[in-house]
Amino acid sequence: MVTINSKGEIESRPRELLSFEDVLLQPRYSDIRSRKEISIGNGLTPLPIISSPMDTVTEFEMAVALGKLGGIGIIHRYNSIEEQANIVGRLEMDPSVWIPAAAVGITGDYLERAQVLASRGLHLLCIDVAHGHHILVKEALHNIKKALSEHKVHIMAGNVATLEAFNDLADWGADSIRVGIGGGSICSTRIQTGHGMPTLQSVIDCAKSDRDAVLVADGGIKNSGDMVKALAAGADAVMIGSLLAGTDEAPGDIVETSKGKHKTYRGMASKDAQIDWRGKVSSSEGISTMISYKGPVENIIEDLAKGIRSGFSYSGARDLVEFQAMARFVKQTSAGQIESSTHILRR
Repeated sequence: MVTINSKGEIESRPRELLSFEDVLLQPRYSDIRSRKEISIGNGLTPLPIISSPMDTVTEFEMAVALGKLGGIGIIHRYNSIEEQANIVGRLEMDPSVWIPAAAVGITGDYLERAQVLASRGLHLLCIDVAHGHHILVKEALHNIKKALSEHKVHIMAGNVATLEAFNDLADWGADSIRVGIGGGSICSTRIQTGHGMPTLQSVIDCAKSDRDAVLVADGGIKNSGDMVKALAAGADAVMIGSLLAGTDEAPGDIVETSKGKHKTYRGMASKDAQIDWRGKVSSSEGISTMISYKGPVENIIEDLAKGIRSGFSYSGARDLVEFQAMARFVKQTSAGQIESSTHILRR
């Protein structure tokens, strides 16, 4: 907020915003005898984990693996319409997959792409852009909803960072909304543009909405503890990229280096990705890097799911609705943040 004082001077008084490291959840009484009593699903999926539509994260293998575990893998849009549609078609023919999902943009062939995907059995369409509170997203939502009126397709849109933006996208027709701008591990939006908000704060703010759109926390999630905090703050699900990158199911070859096995992980706004995708660079808001090989994604997801269930248990909650009602945040100091980490190496 910017104000002008009695002398006519501009005063900037930004409010304090919370990130995942700033808070903890207060342990509460629990009568849960086994974590098997706990359901971590929501109205959309049994597992509240969605993979990001990035070309080094989600193609057929990742979508199948997540689908079998109860989550959603969103097929990226950085390919031809036919390539993307073929993957969706293969997913629809597999009965173990929960929701065949794919992404589109907001310019160029997005409408044709959406129509072809819907004809191949798409269940969820993600309008995938960095800044979702934008007139082109409004127009794309209108056009897609009209074009797919005969298909039962869930429309996800975003990304947004504020309550105003969340409400607008919901009013424009989005069934679910990605919340978080600039928090991704390979995203440089905040550095390049000076814009963004801590993802946890955005979730806290957007969860105040009286609209019924599904809230998906997206960006800055480093572990199951961050997932638990996002869900406690009001998210229905979380979207992740780096946690899944480097697995067997992530696209790309394993590269042997002097430091072990690695796979490429890159932001879709990075120079490398833009050149591969459209042959030129507009605005670079991401980086490309190598990430350590992690093995099967099932192991990663199982560990994350166990962490979420444990988080529910510490608040004495058996499902997401109970958890969000019972969760209590406390703010921690910088000394508390050190204590919260595995700090033996600091001694």
